[in-house]
Amino acid sequence: MKATPGPSVPQPSVLRRLSRPLTALAAVALPTGYVAAVDPNAPGHYPTCPVLQATGWWCPGCGGLRCAHALTRGDLITAGHDNLLVLLLAGAVGVLWLCWLWAALTGGRAPRVAIGGRGAVVLVLVLTLFTVVRNLPIGAGLAPPAA
Repeated sequence: MKATPGPSVPQPSVLRRLSRPLTALAAVALPTGYVAAVDPNAPGHYPTCPVLQATGWWCPGCGGLRCAHALTRGDLITAGHDNLLVLLLAGAVGVLWLCWLWAALTGGRAPRVAIGGRGAVVLVLVLTLFTVVRNLPIGAGLAPPAA
């Protein structure tokens, strides 16, 4: 006996499939637009990092706003100097978002990111190593310039 296919499930419209990636883009674009307009290099616009204030050490996120500001200006060199980790993360998120957008346009599967136990350990080790190195004289190039 031959199996007959069941009723096909209709594919959502392109506009409906695009709603989630475009909403995510807006959620990122709005605060990024603010950081583009209000320069984090000028003192008094943003609070000081509590880790830097308490310990004098650059945390993994220190320089992230300056990095985002430089990225909105297309200045990759300054962005990398302000926070290399944020620059790499922005690139990875951008690629994932483009894959998500393509999947929404073509009706494919959106990319999934899952970090298991080993991935979490590696992430913590990378963040710790980045923090330590950028606070040593040898890693001074990874530290953002003093405000």
